[in-house]
Amino acid sequence: MEKKIYIIHENSEWTEHLIKRLNELDLPYEEWFLNTGLVDLTSTPPEGVFYNRISASSHTRDHRYAPELTEAVLAWLERHGRKVFNGSRALRLEVSKVNQYMALNQAQIQTPKTIAAVGKEQIIQAAKKLNVPSFITKHNRAGKGLGVQLFHSVDALEEYVNGPSFDPSIDGITLIQEYIQAPEPYITRCEFVGGKFVYAVRVDTSEGFELCPADACTIDDMFCPAGEEIEEKPKFEIINDFEDPIIEKYEQFLQDNKIDVAGIEFIQNKDREIFTYDVNTNTNYNSDAEAKAGKYGMLELAKFLGGQLI
Repeated sequence: MEKKIYIIHENSEWTEHLIKRLNELDLPYEEWFLNTGLVDLTSTPPEGVFYNRISASSHTRDHRYAPELTEAVLAWLERHGRKVFNGSRALRLEVSKVNQYMALNQAQIQTPKTIAAVGKEQIIQAAKKLNVPSFITKHNRAGKGLGVQLFHSVDALEEYVNGPSFDPSIDGITLIQEYIQAPEPYITRCEFVGGKFVYAVRVDTSEGFELCPADACTIDDMFCPAGEEIEEKPKFEIINDFEDPIIEKYEQFLQDNKIDVAGIEFIQNKDREIFTYDVNTNTNYNSDAEAKAGKYGMLELAKFLGGQLI
């Protein structure tokens, strides 16, 4: 039987560009759409290359248990020694920012001050304990900027938490995090394929925190720029010849945590200190920015996966 590239996912809109590139390179592939399913633990998985791109935001597409099902599938594949990219360790970090931050800190990578809380009273207590002028809330299992709200006082947080618009995290854990004030409204996202740096993107944050770079986003992505007309100042812009010592740290972090494909986001304060706040292991790319720069993440990924078939 011919070896294939198996794409493990729960959102077809995010795999279209990869499949296009696999077809261009004439590489054999098969999609495993893991919304529901079964895993026969007594069976043997097929030979091939397995690429996991399950997202922490799967529940927003009514795929609530896709990460749990995927964890079972990955355990099965890894037990049989299959070649898995973004395996169970990567998935663990994808679905928990607490785990992300602890792993980043272990790698001597600075993250914003953060407190995890379960319970409305505990969320308010966490903000008091953090004791910073401005802070944000976010979901522990997130993606797409879920649950991100900016507050300038504990009173404002209390009103939100006890009001009708409070949006709890799917895993019950809310993060309260210091707000890093950037001198200009943008963050930087560094893309990696095969654990190696591909390019960095400057992302305009002036319109909000939900910054999905994919070309297709759900209707709930209030600030998602995908599909909008190109503005005079594009929201996503690949930085030419980006260099920073943080790249070497990121590559070591990815190696240590068995993450092969990722987008890592950071923000800088007025003193140019870097604070890393998100690791995306189901990373997406913006086609307008790529076309302008002549760099293509999905093409690099398809080449990487194809090279692993040998």
